[in-house]
Amino acid sequence: MPELQLIPKDAFDRVQRNDLALIADMCRANALTAVKRAGSGHLGSTFSALDLVVHLLWRELNTAELGWDHPDRDVFFSSKGHDVPGLYAALHALGVIPTERLLRLRRLGGLDGHPDVGTPGIEANSGSLGMGLSKGRGMAWAKSFLGRGGRVVVMTGDGELQEGQNWEAFAAAAHQQVGNLWAIVDRNELQSDKPTEEILALGDLEAKVRTFGWHVESCDGHDHAALAVAFAALRDAPSDVPKALLAQTIKGRGVSFMEHPAALREAGGTYRWHAGAPDDDAFARAHAELLARIRERVHDLRLEAVPPLEEQISLEAEPKSGIAVRRVTDEYVAAAYGEELLQLVERRPGVVVLDADLASDCRIRAVELDEPSRFIEVGIAEQDLVSMAAGLARQGLLPVVNSFASFLASRANEQIYNQASEGTKVVYALHYAGLIPAGPGKSHQSLRDVSLLAALPGTTIVQPANAEETRALLRWAVEDADGNVAIRLAIGPSPRRIELPPAETLPGRGTVLHEGSDAVLFAYGPVMLHESLTAAELLGSAVQVVNMPWLNRIDPGWLAELVEPFEEIFVVEDHAPVGALGDMLRRELGGRNVTVFGVDGWPACGTPPEALRHHGLDGVSLAGRIEAVVRRRSERSGVRGGSE
Repeated sequence: MPELQLIPKDAFDRVQRNDLALIADMCRANALTAVKRAGSGHLGSTFSALDLVVHLLWRELNTAELGWDHPDRDVFFSSKGHDVPGLYAALHALGVIPTERLLRLRRLGGLDGHPDVGTPGIEANSGSLGMGLSKGRGMAWAKSFLGRGGRVVVMTGDGELQEGQNWEAFAAAAHQQVGNLWAIVDRNELQSDKPTEEILALGDLEAKVRTFGWHVESCDGHDHAALAVAFAALRDAPSDVPKALLAQTIKGRGVSFMEHPAALREAGGTYRWHAGAPDDDAFARAHAELLARIRERVHDLRLEAVPPLEEQISLEAEPKSGIAVRRVTDEYVAAAYGEELLQLVERRPGVVVLDADLASDCRIRAVELDEPSRFIEVGIAEQDLVSMAAGLARQGLLPVVNSFASFLASRANEQIYNQASEGTKVVYALHYAGLIPAGPGKSHQSLRDVSLLAALPGTTIVQPANAEETRALLRWAVEDADGNVAIRLAIGPSPRRIELPPAETLPGRGTVLHEGSDAVLFAYGPVMLHESLTAAELLGSAVQVVNMPWLNRIDPGWLAELVEPFEEIFVVEDHAPVGALGDMLRRELGGRNVTVFGVDGWPACGTPPEALRHHGLDGVSLAGRIEAVVRRRSERSGVRGGSE
């Protein structure tokens, strides 16, 4: 990693407060440094939104005058959440966030990858798209009810407006006359990597929002004079009418090779700067371009050296989603899934693939390109996604539905339940399942999806250990399964290659990976199997490790025979401790002692080693926890034996 430098707070203090374009560029430079140091983050939407953020915090809002704790303060937050590196940089410039915390973006004890109210200056948790306007409406209504002053200003992305909840909020805010609610749309015309009008056209957005009963203004979101005029017009609008500003912006603003539309053309129609830290060369070019423009106005600019991280992250580890993870192997179960899915589409005419604007992350872009008639892009709208799939299934097709597990299983749970009740079959691919990667924070870490789906009659939930098992389980789901199948998939590279013997796919049966004599440990998925095997290797021949990809389905005879020699039974969950594999084994094994290790409490944000250690799920911690359980039980048995 190159030597990193940060613009210190005192440099911002010397800049005139009305030089907003300069302040925005200085914040861009610091956000770029923070993302590079973290190894991941979202630069495109951060840069498009920063002029808006700076204009609000330095000129428009009353927060600086009243203070961050005053009940009459204006409240501002971003619903899209991807742009939080820019907001963190702005809050650092204002002295709200200290330098040492800014430099711990996406690290344990630092700053979450998406907004979290545990950080000073953050007014709402976001990152799960589409909730912000409704949340802002609640805040604004409460201010009026409690006799408090101040506006509630919510920024949304234009792609985010595909979530239907936004339009419920537009209608309700006007009906309820929540006039102290302001919405700002960062209209940069790009989603994760394609134009909004290509994914799901918004058309005449100004006319649509005005039709809902809002006062609407539009302007260039990078022109501070135009922004001042637009905000003045919003202030002058009727007090009982909610207000919206449609700000035309440029994704990647401030760095020429990241700016849309040039960056889109250069990459052949996809935008590469939505997420992920730039490589060393791109970082150096971007930082130099920003500093050159800043130094035209601040000739004596002094930079602070950024100390190196105690634990480096290889940028080669980043999947296309830009989520930093450790690279130990080049195996991605998600890549194997995408390859096998394309083959299934090619040979089975009834299979159709649905996506929620995550084709690159979910590794299904090849289906979109090679079989476009069998690929349906729904956009950022999981409830619509699932209900459309239900309709396709009712007509005899087999939909394969793709999104991140945290959004698909929870946001569309009622729709999945409804589809299952119709007796049709859908395959749900739950990408980015589990704790790791942990940098984006709790909005993206899916640790309750199994519990939400396991109770659906006829639905089987699986999580493969390696590429070959991924292919086999997907084939089984499409070709042999009788009902719904939910496939949990890790998004990053596998920490080690899990070697499995060639075998027929037998529902409800796992595979022994490490022989042991005293205890048996069940685990699933590349990350937790790696940590479980590490623990077993540390403990010698004491613990037998079993890969159990079937999370809610068991072969009772196989299980009884497998566990019969062992007094101690352990489960390592890539999930909360309840509602998944551990609970199923407890039910099947009756009175047997089953100890479950899972992700207790809110998931930690940080690097994979940090998050795993925090939850006691790394190999070393697991070995110690297993030893402690065995020792305590042995001591209790000894006491009972001695007293008899």
